[in-house]
Amino acid sequence: MSETSLALSLAGFSFIMTVIWGGPLIRILRHLKIGKLIRVEGPERHFAKMGTPTMGGVMFILPVILITVLLNFVSIMGITQRRYLGSSILLPVLVLVAYAVLGAVDDWEGIRGKRRGQGMSARVKFIAQAVLSLTVAAAIKYLLRTPDLFLPGIPVEIELGWIYIPLAAFIITGFSNAVNFTDGLDGLAGLITATAFTAFGGIAAMQGQDYLARFCFTVVGALFGFLWFNVHPAQLIMGDTGSLSLGATLAVVALMTGQWPLLLLIAIVPVSEVLSVIIQVSYFKATKGKRFFKMAPIHHHFELLGWSETQVVQRFWLISLIAAMLGIGLALA
Repeated sequence: MSETSLALSLAGFSFIMTVIWGGPLIRILRHLKIGKLIRVEGPERHFAKMGTPTMGGVMFILPVILITVLLNFVSIMGITQRRYLGSSILLPVLVLVAYAVLGAVDDWEGIRGKRRGQGMSARVKFIAQAVLSLTVAAAIKYLLRTPDLFLPGIPVEIELGWIYIPLAAFIITGFSNAVNFTDGLDGLAGLITATAFTAFGGIAAMQGQDYLARFCFTVVGALFGFLWFNVHPAQLIMGDTGSLSLGATLAVVALMTGQWPLLLLIAIVPVSEVLSVIIQVSYFKATKGKRFFKMAPIHHHFELLGWSETQVVQRFWLISLIAAMLGIGLALA
């Protein structure tokens, strides 16, 4: 079996696994009354989502972990002579798990904890993200020894030295939060991140990083399985459990390819979402109460302009698809 067909087969397998166990998971979440709380200041149409099961990121995270472990198991046990899992792939898997745990704590705190409706304090959450991202950045630099940086049209690696670690940590933390901001409409975060993982999976395959490509397409398949239940009207929401882990893992995958500047293009929607929040907050403080957007993140701005939820999601996804194709084209340059 060729590497491409294997990667695509893993996507199909993870999709099937996710769809099969999705229904039972939703019933479990409903039984435990793990329901979404909606911001009072959000668009009124979102109030209908109150109580929708959250922490749905578990739905796609577990199949990805299970498939990765099983592929490693058959290699370790000598069932097959082919190695399906490279040691390099352990890092993005661990990142997926670590940020999922952080997100789950945040979700649980917002549902049942002392800060019900708010989640973890921003300071505690940021400190946890910073510690995790610095640790991961050091592992990428000194354990995996991946290329520091590749730029389109330049065939050689650009070495960044010690500055790589704080820069990589900033990227991981930034994209963890960027995808978190993107997760505000049914299907939006899932579609956008699936597109981005597909693009970087293709880039990894072109670089000969077969293990990383397989991992990316396994994530894509699981995300499509999740979207089976998350498209409008959503039966569950990924919550911080899913969004924080997806954003951080996407950043790690991009860093492992050395093509991480392409995140600005391939992940243009999450980048725009987080920039809209920064602009809104800065403008509000500078003008003492005025707003630059009708509401931030920016997907709410377009909702308040009159776009339906599905229009926002579909148009943002079209932009993401075009950006992903352009990003792959630049990677080939």
